[in-house]
Amino acid sequence: MTLAYDRPVSPIGRRRSPAGLAAQETLPARADVAIVGGGLIGLSIAWRLARAGRAVVVVERDTIGAGASLAATGMLAPAAEHEPGSDPLLPLALESLRLWPAFRDALEAETGLPIDYRPDGTVVVAIGRNEVERLRFRYDLQRRSGLDAQWLPGTEVRRLEPGLRPSVTAGVHCPLDHQVDPRLVMATLAEACRRAGVILVERTAVTGLDWSGGAVTGLRAGDQGVAAGTVVLASGAWSGEGGLLPESLALPVRPLKGQSLALRTTARTGTLSRMIWTEQVHMAPKSDGQLIVGATVEDCGFRPGVTAGGLYALLEGARRVLPGIEEMEVEAVWSGYRPTSDDDAPIIDTLAPGLVAATGHHRNGYLLAPVTADAVAELITRGALPEIAKPFTRARFDQPEPRRASA
Repeated sequence: MTLAYDRPVSPIGRRRSPAGLAAQETLPARADVAIVGGGLIGLSIAWRLARAGRAVVVVERDTIGAGASLAATGMLAPAAEHEPGSDPLLPLALESLRLWPAFRDALEAETGLPIDYRPDGTVVVAIGRNEVERLRFRYDLQRRSGLDAQWLPGTEVRRLEPGLRPSVTAGVHCPLDHQVDPRLVMATLAEACRRAGVILVERTAVTGLDWSGGAVTGLRAGDQGVAAGTVVLASGAWSGEGGLLPESLALPVRPLKGQSLALRTTARTGTLSRMIWTEQVHMAPKSDGQLIVGATVEDCGFRPGVTAGGLYALLEGARRVLPGIEEMEVEAVWSGYRPTSDDDAPIIDTLAPGLVAATGHHRNGYLLAPVTADAVAELITRGALPEIAKPFTRARFDQPEPRRASA
């Protein structure tokens, strides 16, 4: 299969996506599993279940990957992402990173397509004393949590990445962090789904769920319906929107907007050899010569578009440590919506008989895709979550009723 681009080259809008993503299927009358949401999580689950012999349909309100999946950078970075309060998520993240090589190998073997998997690591850098102190705090947290992190003086950071400014004072090298190219992952995953028999339906909004005796028995899209043994809600940032779920099952998921851009590197401009993080931005080199700079964090709901302020913050944040970006051509700018739960961790759970949720992955969707797909498959086929996923049910958000004072 040859990858081509299905949109004209434009610097504004979504990052260009391979034409292989386009889906032309129609809704079937029945399926073993119907998945709401055609992003990375939905397709990963679909592929896993189809390989296990299930008849699967994926229903996407827009186009495949149009939410967060094609807007992401593709970081598989449990060490660089580790923050205060995220220790409960760390075992799940590390297990998913362990699963990624086999996930990659199976995808590439079944399709013959690459995903640009790069095990190059991450370096988190600091400029000036205040940033160095905050970076030391991050490093100490990583070490206490058992992560592989190495403190580097500025001279050693610049030996690894000669293009960085001399003002880079220190860094933390996270050698086990990896990355992929989201465009290639989504194209490969869509092709793997098709080859496994998954029906992919685009531009079809799910308008309701069918219930019978307290159980979900299918879904509706306009005047069409799909009967299904299980419906999986994997609609990312839209999972918390009203309409599909009764109030008692509402999910604490909201969109966090992010803006990013792609720069075109050349032999003259130079590039990076691994992901570089600063306090303001992250930069990820891709094998096609792009350098991705991301991403803003905006709690503004579903407000579309790219702003001058967002692009200025990205460019200035990158230029502060990598002067070579001044000569790089801006190839694309875009925005997307992270699906963020109230504690920034995923929700993987049976909400009601016949209804499963897999959402709320915040900025770790790519990292957590393999472990989420396995957990949902086990939940559907065996009726229970694996131990590592059990802390991530919806029940953790339930607040106990306050105790009443005795009369």
